[in-house]
Amino acid sequence: MKTGHGSHFFPGGMAAIALGALVFGLCSSGAPAEDPPHGESIKVTSPAFESGQPIPAEFTCAGGDQSPMLQWSGAPAGAKSFALICEDPDAPSGTWTHWVLYNLPAGTAALSEKTATSETLPNGALQGVNDFHRVGYSGPCPPPGKAHRYFFKVYALDTMLALKPRATRQELLHAMEGHILTDGQLTGTYQKK
Repeated sequence: MKTGHGSHFFPGGMAAIALGALVFGLCSSGAPAEDPPHGESIKVTSPAFESGQPIPAEFTCAGGDQSPMLQWSGAPAGAKSFALICEDPDAPSGTWTHWVLYNLPAGTAALSEKTATSETLPNGALQGVNDFHRVGYSGPCPPPGKAHRYFFKVYALDTMLALKPRATRQELLHAMEGHILTDGQLTGTYQKK
């Protein structure tokens, strides 16, 4: 399902412009090229792994399949809620969703390790259905072979979303249209031997 990224040829003077845009895009967001920036200022981190580094087995289907702790900073003062999507763009059948979470209250700056897999969390946040057809987090579980990338994307929104629990990734993305103030992400990798 690997979506991959095509390469493009830019003739003449366009090469410098294209390179500059590429460097700016990578430096400002670290996101895949197809993800448009939203003035990304949220810094997302985890004590479990560094950005671009392997995700420990305890947070995968080979271990406890528990969610890692996530922390973020840099959200604008006007944020009314946060949403999170964790996805694997390298899955054989296309982007695979591992976690959908939304309506985290304003002022939230972290998710604890082992977040419950219930539809509603104690702070009122709601969880959607991932591509394993489960509510909450389901960890990396790729087929044996090359390492896959996992993007933990945090979005600061200017509203609480009118979504019920069990929304899909696509339903969340649609509901967030026009409401994203800024976003950021943490990337981890996992390889099943």
